Amino acid sequence: MQHAFWLECWQQPYPGFHLDQVHPLLQSCWSRVYQPELHSQVLVPLCGKSMDMIFLRQHIPVVGVELAERACADFFQEQQLPLSLHKTAHYQVYTTERLRLLQGDFFQLTKDNCTECCLAYDRAALIALPVEMRQRYVKHLRRVLPEGSTLLVISLEYPPEEKQGPPFAVFEAEIRQLFAGAQIDLLAISNRTGLGFARRAFATSSLIEKAWRIQLP
Repeated sequence: MQHAFWLECWQQPYPGFHLDQVHPLLQSCWSRVYQPELHSQVLVPLCGKSMDMIFLRQHIPVVGVELAERACADFFQEQQLPLSLHKTAHYQVYTTERLRLLQGDFFQLTKDNCTECCLAYDRAALIALPVEMRQRYVKHLRRVLPEGSTLLVISLEYPPEEKQGPPFAVFEAEIRQLFAGAQIDLLAISNRTGLGFARRAFATSSLIEKAWRIQLP
């Protein structure tokens, strides 16, 4: 996906992929992923203005990465959070207590941005990207995260011949290929058939969300 596509999505008053509540699978699986003695910050790639960040910052400091300036600005305005702004070489940085949003290109992220992020949460980043970009995304994620990091990844499955993404269908075989060498555990399955995805209706014969705990080597 090109930058222009996502920036245009955020010009819509109600982006179809934004969920107006904390994701149920995050809430139900969090205790099986988060270890306070090991995890000091959580990275949230392609975070948008997700309500999940409000849940996360109650437990752990959050570092989000988001391309769209509007999403970052709307998040702070809608959550009525005080903020400070500063610029780095690649990002406009929005900061408040226990939360920092890096507004810019995820692929400019470096190890220095993630030194304490040995936990990552991906609700709608992997499934937002076509297959070639999924491969690039995971390679970069694995490159910048510290060794031994833990990920909570939520995937989406539906018959791909019935719909064109995004969001894209990402099946278990691909997850295991992308994260080869990691320990991968299926934590939960949610049948969303007939219920849609966030604000979007899905006219597919099945729609399944899965939550994965991925422990990097």
